[in-house]
Amino acid sequence: MIGHTELAKRFGTPSYVYDLDRVRAARRDLLAALPDEVHLFYAAKANPHPDVLREMRGDGGRGCRAEISSVGELAAVLTAGFSGADILYTGPGKTAEELTEALAKGVRLFSVESPGDLRRVGEAAGRLGVTADCLLRVNSVSASTATSIRMTGVPSQFGFDSETLADLREKVSDVPGTTIAGLHFFPLSNAADEASLIAEFRHTIEKAAELQEQLGIRFRFVDIGGGFSAPYAAGGERPVYGELREALAATLDTHFPRWRDGGPRIALESGRYLVGDSGTLLVGVVNIKESRGRRFVILDGGINTFGGMSGLGRILPVSVLPNESAPGAGDPAMLVGPLCTPGDVLGRDVVLADPAPGDLLTIPNAGAYGVTASLLMFLGRPAPTEVVVRGPDVVSASRIDHIRTYAYGQAPR
Repeated sequence: MIGHTELAKRFGTPSYVYDLDRVRAARRDLLAALPDEVHLFYAAKANPHPDVLREMRGDGGRGCRAEISSVGELAAVLTAGFSGADILYTGPGKTAEELTEALAKGVRLFSVESPGDLRRVGEAAGRLGVTADCLLRVNSVSASTATSIRMTGVPSQFGFDSETLADLREKVSDVPGTTIAGLHFFPLSNAADEASLIAEFRHTIEKAAELQEQLGIRFRFVDIGGGFSAPYAAGGERPVYGELREALAATLDTHFPRWRDGGPRIALESGRYLVGDSGTLLVGVVNIKESRGRRFVILDGGINTFGGMSGLGRILPVSVLPNESAPGAGDPAMLVGPLCTPGDVLGRDVVLADPAPGDLLTIPNAGAYGVTASLLMFLGRPAPTEVVVRGPDVVSASRIDHIRTYAYGQAPR
């Protein structure tokens, strides 16, 4: 791959570099860890760059389908070559206008979070004279493990509470414009290890079979979620799962004996695992400042460039180029961006060796939740450049621009 220093000189900083070879490797590794009959959805919110989306779709081999939560993502995945039949539309705030547009573009599979959400999907489908297949998203009351980032078991805008779903059978089974195709789960994110991931999937599959009996509906489709782990803005390698394939198949054989023949079709989903290690963020040092005993390294990109996890107080390890100082050499510093807010912090007590204006810092494993998860418009600074590479070649270099569209009145002259 082209060196980061060369790319920074050519395209400037801040810049993201996405390596499509690593995207392909992650897709290949995850699909290999799943039974061949299983569908895999790529969560477009992780990185909706057009080149990344096209790589996820695949080129004739086994590829991903698309999971989206907005008409913006709908447009992006359709442009990348996905069809409406490839798409699962999710999210708790789907408006009538969004649903109409999605259905008109051929989307037929929707995850619904509540009776009201289900009715809105049905009303939109009815206006167009079509029927939407709906997956009831489940907020399970219990889980197999307390590790990782829990997504269920608490009051939430996401999903039907599992303990009340059977009581809603009549409300959900006969909504005009819809059919209940199955269930959608997403119980955790970033599983601590493969054993935890397998245990959670086993628990989810057992719960899906239990709910099928309680509801009296033969499911055609069950999405059991994700939870695949990958380092985020830190050193390390994403895991390759060696036990998952057999464990999933055995559990599905027990609870859904006809799953291999599509009774029901089984799906999983992933975002960060598939793109996280493909991306590197390049930022430049603008200034060094001392204040009351603390050193501040001021960068040309902050939470306007990489804001997806900044609110969690993540400390982002970096390496300094071109002198490539060894980690641990030097003194701790605050890494801050260029915005006029004290919240613009990328890292606390990050050890750097004698940083100076003009140095290049790289943040690894930054391919997910980067540009579109950041405060792009704050202070009107330009978006970072996104450079896509494959091997020694630059595939594309682009930047998102913000354009104000007037619904009333005229632009000032």
